[in-house]
Order: sequence, then structure tokens, then C-alpha cells
Amino acid sequence: MIVHCSGPELLVAGGGADPVMLYFASLDGLRPRRAELEALLDEEELARAARFRFDHDRERYILGHGMMREVLGRYLETEPRAVRFAREEFGKPYVPDSRVRFNFSDTKDAVLIAVSAGQTIGVDLETMARNVDHRAVSDHYFTAEEVADIAAATDEKRRFLELWTRKESVLKASGVGIMEDLRMLRVNEPENHLVIAHEDFQRLAAPAYHVRTWHVGERHIISLATDSAVGSVGFERFAR
Repeated sequence: MIVHCSGPELLVAGGGADPVMLYFASLDGLRPRRAELEALLDEEELARAARFRFDHDRERYILGHGMMREVLGRYLETEPRAVRFAREEFGKPYVPDSRVRFNFSDTKDAVLIAVSAGQTIGVDLETMARNVDHRAVSDHYFTAEEVADIAAATDEKRRFLELWTRKESVLKASGVGIMEDLRMLRVNEPENHLVIAHEDFQRLAAPAYHVRTWHVGERHIISLATDSAVGSVGFERFAR
């Protein structure tokens, strides 16, 4: 398979009729609406929220999934609480009987929803506020070429997160979600030709993915994977 990669670019607000839209919000921005967003969740989501051990994880789940329902309600022209989900083989959620495709990602201080009208997508969001030993993780999950790429970067942590979000976005687009040996999935070159032995990935993945990476201000990094090239991507800071 081939993974085409571009970026990073600075992502600025704009669009609305684009093939793919990205909706981003900080937890600080959503927090005043917690009760309103929590009221949109169904019984399964509320039960899952209740199982989180730590309050900050529970809050992030409630805010993110409430926002996701509001975004999808726009596309489906229905009440957010009426949105119903199903899951693929490895748990990737989708809306049954609809061309609308979406993917969700969160990090310690923000959430992101990507939406398309029929195109397979995967998205990953990371924050520079994340505490991570990027060198140790790189040695375990990245190719020698990617490790060298990170070591040569002006900001090693930022470059690590750019490559990490690319890997995650491809896995999420494929529907596999998790793959133990991420070194098989090289993403540091503009065009990466790969042979991946993971059986489920071979079965479910597209022949190629197009991955774009952006910075949202100085703090956040987004990568989006699609199974075909996308001409334009819209971006909205969700503040409704």
C-alpha cells in the first residue's frame, strides 16, 4: 500500500461546503455547556461516562460526545439526541443507513470531529501539553528513518506528535484502530510504500491513504487520513 503525506500546515477557520469538515473545540470552551451536552447522551453513553475512574476523563467524554451529537445532528437534520450509532468489526462507530461518515478524537485539553459525505476518514488530535517520553516511544514504535527524522527536527516533540497522529489517523481510517507493530506503518516521507503483514489491516485497509497534517495554533496537531485525495478541508472552531 501507499501512504501519501503532506504538511504540516497552519489550519485556519474556513469552509462549510468542503468534502471533509473538521470541528475542533477546547475543553475550556465546552465546559460551561456540560449539563446541556450531557443531556444529549443516550443511556449507553451515560453508563460509559459513569465508568471512568477520573473526573477529568469523564468530563472529556461527556463534552466530546455531546459535541459530536450536535455536529452530526446538523448533517442528519435531526435532533442530536436522536442520532443512533452502530459499530464496525473493531468498534469504529458509524451512522446506519446514511452516507455521512465521521471520526472522533480527543486529547487532554481538546476534542475533534471529522465529517465527510461518504468518504472513509480517520482523524487524530494531539496536544503539545501531553506528557510523553517521545524518544522512548519513538524507539519502540517508529522506523529508524522516522527516529532520525524526529532527532533532526528543531522541535523533536512536535515532530514526534506529527508522525504519531499520522499513524493513528491511518489506523482509524482503516477501521482496525490498533496495530501492535507501528513500525510497519511509515509516515515521514511524502510517499511511503509499505508492505504490512497485519492480517486484519490487509483485509480492511484501502490500497492507499492520503494523510494531511496541520497545526492548530501553537498547541495542537491534527492529522486526517482519507482513502482518496481530498481537494479541500474545512475547519470550524466549535463554539455553539
